Amino acid sequence: MTILKAAACLLFLASPLSAETLRIGMVTPPSHQWTQSAQNLADTLALETEGRLDLAVFPSGQLGNEAQMLQQLQSGALDLAFLTVGELANRNPDFGILVAPYLVPDAETAARLLEGKTATALQEKLGGLGLKGLGLGMAGMRIVLVSDPLAEGQTLAGRKIRTVPLAQELDFWTRAGAAPTPLPLPELFDAYTNGQIDGMQIDLEGTWNTRFHDYSAAILDTQHMIFPMFAVASGRKWQTYSDKDRALIGRLMTETTAEIREAYPQIDADYRARLTQAGAPLQQAGPEVFGNAVESWYQEWRARTPLLVELEIERDSLLAKQ
Repeated sequence: MTILKAAACLLFLASPLSAETLRIGMVTPPSHQWTQSAQNLADTLALETEGRLDLAVFPSGQLGNEAQMLQQLQSGALDLAFLTVGELANRNPDFGILVAPYLVPDAETAARLLEGKTATALQEKLGGLGLKGLGLGMAGMRIVLVSDPLAEGQTLAGRKIRTVPLAQELDFWTRAGAAPTPLPLPELFDAYTNGQIDGMQIDLEGTWNTRFHDYSAAILDTQHMIFPMFAVASGRKWQTYSDKDRALIGRLMTETTAEIREAYPQIDADYRARLTQAGAPLQQAGPEVFGNAVESWYQEWRARTPLLVELEIERDSLLAKQ
């Protein structure tokens, strides 16, 4: 047990019976960085409030899938959550601009872009969904795992690929000629190992921690999409907190999401090294494995979500300074 956790536990044990318990939900498993960061947030919150506020962490979709958690946030039954853009983009397509294919070359650039004005301004749109935005995080850059080999020059067309139910992502895979198949994260291992799907879009962290590389003929290190996360609070519950507690929770969440963004370039590098050392079938792959999907996707979504063009301009400026 870390010193911080030990101190938080002692404060909790000594706290008054009237201590308030907040809840935070996420779909990631306990081993995932988001879950670990949420637990660190809980420890810090307990420490800084001397046990007056307790944060219960619910990983692995224990409170339901993201659609269900979003409903709980809107009703005030859930206080906080780490949400992917899936359910948000299905309600407001502007959120989906963050998963544009090949928007950035690596996790370092992804982290910087998520700190920029276009991405952070999306938080203002959360109010219309009954949420309060508290910061943007990310997971590792998206890669592709397939259970059967990919021959030289072959694309991913015809493969049944697990995705998240996000319009922009589903459209991208459809344009690539694949059969996008949304599945909840807890169901993914059985579906892959039983042959219900031919592959998946995931990251290096999830590949290693779930041992997906043991069941894959190829791990295509495409780094083709950012996987953003919005840290949110229930708009209804947020109004019930004191000004002091809103300031505290807001500051801690800002620090937490910043730490998550800063962590992922090294997390990606560490898991890439582990997979390489373990002899996993890791191979470099570029846009060619998606056929002409990238170009046609941009033609469609620049028109449907003009904010994407602003994000690309900001990206170009960012890359020019590197």
